[in-house]
Amino acid sequence: MRPNRLREIWAQGGAVINGWLAIANSFSAETMAHQGWDSLTIDLQHGVVDYAGMVPMLQAISTTNTVPVVRVPWLEPGIIMKTLDAGAYGVICPMVNTRADAEKLVAYTHYAPQGTRSFGPVRALLYGGADYPQHANDTIVAFAMIETAQALENLDDILATPGLDAIYIGPSDLSLALGCKPAFDDLDPKAAEAVQHILNRAKAHGVVAGCHNGTPEAALKRIAMGFQFVTISSDARLMAAGAQQVVNTMRAGVRA
Repeated sequence: MRPNRLREIWAQGGAVINGWLAIANSFSAETMAHQGWDSLTIDLQHGVVDYAGMVPMLQAISTTNTVPVVRVPWLEPGIIMKTLDAGAYGVICPMVNTRADAEKLVAYTHYAPQGTRSFGPVRALLYGGADYPQHANDTIVAFAMIETAQALENLDDILATPGLDAIYIGPSDLSLALGCKPAFDDLDPKAAEAVQHILNRAKAHGVVAGCHNGTPEAALKRIAMGFQFVTISSDARLMAAGAQQVVNTMRAGVRA
């Protein structure tokens, strides 16, 4: 089976540089994948991507060594299993609030006897290889998003869930849950303290910690803190920022 580079990078003590895809287009996904990201996450929760749009994006990413990851809309077995069957090598699941939620996520992402994933890896066989069924349980990565006050209360129970590979912090939702302003990087002290606490507990449990970031500078700081999966911005934000820079330069030149 095709190895999962996320696991290889983590085994070496490194950090994964992850890009984010909110635009439902295979060409933009292919363009992003050719820029050298370790992984790219297709966002089915807050992006404008649906399942039919996701599949050609996974195919486009497959033209490179970039690892395809999908953030599913919710903790729902149907979409999680279809995402894996389509060839995702990692699943990020939002709003995991309890040990029971984490156990469901593990079950939905693993074949029996470890889980309850239904068998039908229609495209995963093409991406992962003919021996996908024998090795999928040890290859796929399951991320539980920690982004609520309830998840903080149940943090150690969630992190102790057998088979949970990683957690992913959504700083904006976490900030809102704690009564702070939503942000990626410049967090209010209470939210920043919570992020550090989640990281510390994840390390204590031997679970990889990831976090969403707005800028490379913030992502580098979080790697220095000990995060091993960092997302920087998104395709939509990067496109807007690049276009804005060009337009601003032109406007300034015209005025001069």
